[in-house]
Amino acid sequence: MKKVCVLGAGLVAGPLVEYLLNLGEVEVRVADLDEDRARQLVGQHPRGQAFHLDLRDKKRLEGLLGEVDVVASMVPYTFHPYVAGLCLELGKHLVTASYVSPEMKKFDEPARSKGLIFLNECGLDPGLDHMEAKKCINQARAAGGQVLSFISYCGGLPAPEANNNPFGYKFSWSPRGVLLAGRNEARYLKDGQEVVIPAEELFDHFELVEIPGLGQFEAYPNRNSVIYRQIYDIPEVQTILRGTLRYPGWCSKLKKIGELGLLDINEREWTATTYADFMREWLGIKEDEDLKTAVASRLKLDSDSDTIKAFDWLGLFSRRPLPVQKSSPLDLLTAIMWDKMQYEKNERDMNILEHELLISYASGQKEKLVSTLIDFGQPGGHSSMSRLVGWPVAVGVKLILQNRIKNRGILIPTTPDIYEPILAELKTLGVNFKEEKNLIN
Repeated sequence: MKKVCVLGAGLVAGPLVEYLLNLGEVEVRVADLDEDRARQLVGQHPRGQAFHLDLRDKKRLEGLLGEVDVVASMVPYTFHPYVAGLCLELGKHLVTASYVSPEMKKFDEPARSKGLIFLNECGLDPGLDHMEAKKCINQARAAGGQVLSFISYCGGLPAPEANNNPFGYKFSWSPRGVLLAGRNEARYLKDGQEVVIPAEELFDHFELVEIPGLGQFEAYPNRNSVIYRQIYDIPEVQTILRGTLRYPGWCSKLKKIGELGLLDINEREWTATTYADFMREWLGIKEDEDLKTAVASRLKLDSDSDTIKAFDWLGLFSRRPLPVQKSSPLDLLTAIMWDKMQYEKNERDMNILEHELLISYASGQKEKLVSTLIDFGQPGGHSSMSRLVGWPVAVGVKLILQNRIKNRGILIPTTPDIYEPILAELKTLGVNFKEEKNLIN
């Protein structure tokens, strides 16, 4: 019997574990710092086991991983190189849903030399975005076309009826990861020229994008899009942009959060015991000043602006106790956002992924191809985010167990032997991209 270990039993692990348990002839071990959470995922299934695991306990981790065939790592991305190092030592294949970091790239040659697959970026974004992009690009190539422009947007959001807080956002994946993304600079190509957006200006650079049936969304650049000219093998492309979708108002509020320095990741010991006192201490606002007015003035906003009202709703001006005394501003912000911006029971989340390609043919004809995925969570069941992250990872694990992936080393799902069976399997699970093609004169 094949054995798989899933590290992490968090927000997106449920559908992954469920899928693997349904494969038959596969034993699934789920390990988490919270063993009860792991136990909930495996339930009473005869081929499921739950384990308590502290990743810092290397000996116990080695014992757990040493007995399996494939490891699916769903822990925070910063731990993936550590897990990959153990997988390399133990000769185990690895699948993650996270971006390939510089530290992970170093495992490429050693993994290849040992015949191991370290499949990364196999979730939603990154993951399904790559798969559908390469499918569309390869289809265009097969028809003799060249891709002149590639623009892609993705967003995990509350469904419209659950969009009921001032930020227009709720967490369906790592809250800290969402905020850390706001610290990244962005790079993209526009008409052949590289555009660089410094991190502090990221939320100034958004456009309104219309998604049919859902209305307008803010779309802003995500990380480095330029590298995808090479990753997607489209050297002819003149415009390439990958971005994030949010409901209107998100960018203006996150911009001001950044201006207050609340995305700072440096830990310090606070004398403050409440969020209001933390804001005073961090921003140097005196006790005899009205906190809300002082913050509004610093941000050049009216005290009754939507942004200040959102901060007030969040609790940044409140007597709410700090969760810990030693922390970074970003982690204190993460804690209060996580508490206030969770999904209520039976609320649905929603994922939107849209690719727009401009394709040129030798005849001089141009074609606009738009491929769109809109997916909703199940009230009382799995979230859309957990399915669209967990299922691709699960199918990736299955492909490895069945020895259907040709290459070895550090991989992402941009080759047909990986993306074709994953997209085909997801289609049977109800995950469908809709394509629309229009000729352009």
